[in-house]
Amino acid sequence: MKMEFIEKIKPAVPKRVLFFVAALVWGFVSYRILLMGITDILGNTKSYWINFLIGICGYIPFFWFVFLKMFFKHTRRIINSKLEKHCIFSFFDIKGFAIMAFMIIFGITLRKLNIIPELYMGTFFISLGLSLLSAAICFLYSGVWFERAKVKFLIDDHDRTHDVN
Repeated sequence: MKMEFIEKIKPAVPKRVLFFVAALVWGFVSYRILLMGITDILGNTKSYWINFLIGICGYIPFFWFVFLKMFFKHTRRIINSKLEKHCIFSFFDIKGFAIMAFMIIFGITLRKLNIIPELYMGTFFISLGLSLLSAAICFLYSGVWFERAKVKFLIDDHDRTHDVN
């Protein structure tokens, strides 16, 4: 009886919707971080284009080595799940939410303690914000072209038995 009630109120959505939710979350976070970065840079230097350029250069490896891998991991997990409907918050696993919480707490703490000058934080925020925006675009792409994403990331049962990860 209790489990039936929980199943009824659980906000369950199809797999495809999880990609749109992830895109929305990452898109919102990237907007906030880019806004802080732009504000920090414009408020602390007249040669702002140099810091924007450094931020853009930092974006490329940050996205490639961190956020693209995260996108692949969660896309593979969602596509290969046996469930047809998932809790709306399951676009990330527990570890993903823990990492996100740590990053938020760490960022707020650094900002409040003024350990790093705003200009440098702003430059880093450009790299981080662009990486998050790119991840949001990847999740949006997978949601819009869900059937393509299924073909690309689906692991059949034969591959599961030989998968080392």
